[in-house]
Amino acid sequence: MRTTTVVRAAAGALGALCLLAPHAARAGMFDAGLPPGWSCAGDCGTLGPDGAVTAAPLGGERYAYITTLDGVAGNVLAGVEDQEPGYSGTTLRSPSFSTTATGGLLEFHVNYVTSDGSNFMDYAWVRLLDASGAPPGMLFSARTRGDGPTVPGLGMPAPQADIVPFPTPFFGGAPVWSPLALSSGTCYEAGCGYTGWLHVVYAIPGAGDFRLEFGAVNWVDNEHHSGLAVDNVTLDGVTLAVPEPSSWAMLLAGLGVVASALRRRV
Repeated sequence: MRTTTVVRAAAGALGALCLLAPHAARAGMFDAGLPPGWSCAGDCGTLGPDGAVTAAPLGGERYAYITTLDGVAGNVLAGVEDQEPGYSGTTLRSPSFSTTATGGLLEFHVNYVTSDGSNFMDYAWVRLLDASGAPPGMLFSARTRGDGPTVPGLGMPAPQADIVPFPTPFFGGAPVWSPLALSSGTCYEAGCGYTGWLHVVYAIPGAGDFRLEFGAVNWVDNEHHSGLAVDNVTLDGVTLAVPEPSSWAMLLAGLGVVASALRRRV
């Protein structure tokens, strides 16, 4: 009887940990910096609430960001109208993740921030990449412009995800945000500002191996920077970040307790 009680208690504790772990991870996926498996080309980092960019809804203490500061020449999104190949940009890619035949529900929050304006139409995007690197879906786009909506981006591939709220808000004026460096608190003519946090939801229709790509490009010059803040990246409610070592240790310890109890019972 005592052995049975131990097994049940250990299994129950382990089950509770498994249920709680994804929610805990979601609440702070970038709190310790960019998790293992995330790759950056250009200027990426993590940051707590700063100026125009507050903490994300349901997010942790920090969010990830990319900016056009120190972007890589030629690191741009194909298919954008009137673009020169030498423009510079930054991309951040998630670790690979998989879906089954039933697909999966992909969600994340983004906030586009730009100090540029007028005809200097900086832009940002989020797209899904398959195992070959091909883009099966454009999920989000935003573009600096002085005479129309920022989302979706003008002259960019049409996004396929749902964006909430939509139409999206835009808070005009010189945005204060330290990742923009010397561009923080400045504004080049009409079009500068930020969107605030937007919730993006996309139903992946079937099985496959995928990565998410977040990007931002400075249009024409390398002045008056723009960027994108990112948080709460989940698939079916589970964060894409690699679980922290402490979580793995707790899981393994729980499994050890169960295995030991079962051996004693036999």
